[in-house]
Amino acid sequence: MNRVANLPTLEDLTNHVLEKLCETDKLDPSQTPLRQSLILRRGRVCGLFFLVQGPRLLKNYAVWAGEENRILFYNCSGERVAETRLSEAPDPRRLEK
Repeated sequence: MNRVANLPTLEDLTNHVLEKLCETDKLDPSQTPLRQSLILRRGRVCGLFFLVQGPRLLKNYAVWAGEENRILFYNCSGERVAETRLSEAPDPRRLEK
């Protein structure tokens, strides 16, 4: 399923990812922790990796490709289950510390 979303802040982006990852296996977003880590290319931040874990070793994940303005969602089998194109998104370079 492809869709277009306007997610101008990192908080908006993170909330959208959590909801979509939980929706796949009907997890409760308020009870499911979301882990995230930076994706680097040549030492510069270019996106984020997100992971949720559920019961029975369930792991769903998503990749925000900041330069491509899209989020790719994968299920616990590694199959791509959704994609969100972003009409507006945070600047991944602002995530650098």
